[in-house]
Amino acid sequence: MRITDVKPFVLKHGRNFLFVKVETDQGIYGIGEAGLTWQEGAVSETVLRLKRWLVGEDPFRTEHLWQVMFRGAFFPGGNVLSSAISAIDLALWDIKGKALDQPLYNLIGGLCRDKVVCYPHNGGGSIDALVESCRRSVDEGWKFVRWGVEADAGVLEPSAATRRTVAQFDAVRGALGDDLELLIDIHTRLDPPDAIRLCRELEPYRPFFVEDPLRAESPEAYRALAPHVHVPLAVGEHWPSKWEFRALIEEDLMHYARIDLCIAGGMTEALKIARWCETHYINLAPHNPLGPVSGAAGLHLCLASTNVGVLELPRRPGTVLPEAFPSDITWDDGYLLAPTAPGLGVEINEDAFEQYAPDLEDEAPRLHRADGAFTNW
Repeated sequence: MRITDVKPFVLKHGRNFLFVKVETDQGIYGIGEAGLTWQEGAVSETVLRLKRWLVGEDPFRTEHLWQVMFRGAFFPGGNVLSSAISAIDLALWDIKGKALDQPLYNLIGGLCRDKVVCYPHNGGGSIDALVESCRRSVDEGWKFVRWGVEADAGVLEPSAATRRTVAQFDAVRGALGDDLELLIDIHTRLDPPDAIRLCRELEPYRPFFVEDPLRAESPEAYRALAPHVHVPLAVGEHWPSKWEFRALIEEDLMHYARIDLCIAGGMTEALKIARWCETHYINLAPHNPLGPVSGAAGLHLCLASTNVGVLELPRRPGTVLPEAFPSDITWDDGYLLAPTAPGLGVEINEDAFEQYAPDLEDEAPRLHRADGAFTNW
């Protein structure tokens, strides 16, 4: 079997999604997905540049092809390159599963569990609206709820955001009880002193984890945070390879690894990070804000890994690009179930792609501090 073509597709359904189809001379294709939201144009062009190294190659050589793509241009490519590699790598693993007529989890260790617990995205503006959003999730069967540290009309002031977040935790915990797991995403919006203050004030509410409290450029910054807080930390959704995870794993500076299989190098790299985390008792909480392929990839990784905490699932299967992805994974009562179809377990209908025209001019929101200084979204 040989690779014959590599095709990127950008589709929009509420937001942009970038998929990559890898075709072979035996009629078997694989589908992958790339992360790096708002950079779909740059990632698509990188996929097309990588294509010249892939056509004619054996799709089963996932490790070799990963090394060629990652190191082939000599200079490290960062998140754009790794996102393109991620999509291609996932498509190659999808091909292997289909060629062998096996679900992907059987190729990476087999089932460690029958299903994977997930969490939705919650919110609503006011505290009352947040509580109702969380209550609806509980009524639907979710075991976790999650929301983010919020700005006020585009202004993110750390002290005000801390007070608002603590009040939200108090209201949700008080309304919905102790059995519900609470997650908060700081979204890299705080510096170490403010993150320390928020984490300490949240301790009485027992968050399952506090996610991405610091900016992502310097993993070593967690040395200034982790020793001073007593809540579990979840980190890693921005990082493009195992190298960025190194300090936090080796120095035990996090408790949950937020591996994004669509940014961090696909399944080939995610497996290395996941097994490395196991040696430090770090559980997986894969970052999955994207579409059907991302969700399926995170599911297969968790099904075949022993060190799993929870999987992000902001959109229920079958609700994203439904005409383009007529076959998807299955959710039930707060869990994703183990698929039985070969490969990733999702299929595409290219005839429906024209229904989902992309918007490559779409941009991230902008936040600022009260004095006008730019801050992270």
